[in-house]
Amino acid sequence: MGTPEFPDLGRHCYVAECQQIDFLPFTCDSCHQVFCLEHRSYIKHNCPNGDRNNVTVVICPLCAKGVHLIPDEDPNITWERHVNTDCDPSNYEKATKKKKCPVPGCKEVLTFSNTIKCRDCTVDHCLKHRFGPDHKCPGPKKPEAGFPFMGYLSRSRKEVSKPSHASATSSPKWGSFLTAASSFRASAEASVAKLSSELSQKWQMAKDGTGPSSSSSGSRSGQVEVCPQCGAKFPSVTTLVDHVKKVHEKGGNRAAGVKKVTIDACPKCSKGFRDPVALVEHVERDHGGTSRA
Repeated sequence: MGTPEFPDLGRHCYVAECQQIDFLPFTCDSCHQVFCLEHRSYIKHNCPNGDRNNVTVVICPLCAKGVHLIPDEDPNITWERHVNTDCDPSNYEKATKKKKCPVPGCKEVLTFSNTIKCRDCTVDHCLKHRFGPDHKCPGPKKPEAGFPFMGYLSRSRKEVSKPSHASATSSPKWGSFLTAASSFRASAEASVAKLSSELSQKWQMAKDGTGPSSSSSGSRSGQVEVCPQCGAKFPSVTTLVDHVKKVHEKGGNRAAGVKKVTIDACPKCSKGFRDPVALVEHVERDHGGTSRA
């Protein structure tokens, strides 16, 4: 065995009937003996410890789960431990029941190659009923009105209002956050509605030349509007605009060479301005607004 240069080269096969010298022997990981290429497997050399590395799984007929048989242990003991610990008979139907097409009367089993997901209702159907009219598709879901954050807050508020064990055990910080968010949402909606109504009312008044009575407007604001062309005084900007349209724009008493004047009204106090920049400065200074959109 070996050569003068490599005296330890090669080993005899451990099988008594073989005893072949193999220069690249195999060592069994169970019995730790040396074998040749022909007898390297557990079955070929009848390894006494070969079953320890084998993985044997038995399918439970009650729950359809795989039970791993442990080597050097009685299978009856392994089975009894499985039945007493993790055996769930309700899982059998889920594991063995094949998914079918949901269309009434269709018995087509849905597999990897014949399953189509509808883009509108997101439900799996067979190839025959893949189109919407074939499976009576209800269509895509309508998006919720408003912002998603508002919808989330409304759902959270409904969940908080319902008495449940989960809400009693929830964190107080989360409850305070939901309360603050709900109050902030209510105040924001009220402010936006109020501002929208005021702007629409002022715009309609300036557009149509109609509005509340002159006495009520003058007593509320306490300001007098002066016509920049003829010097006439008016108790409100609406009457001033009406005067400019009737007298100066139509050429009734308009002097020659007088240019057309455009007056912008403040949406808060109804004060008129000829210069839009002056109107913006007035809103920022007196009403705490901003010139940005």
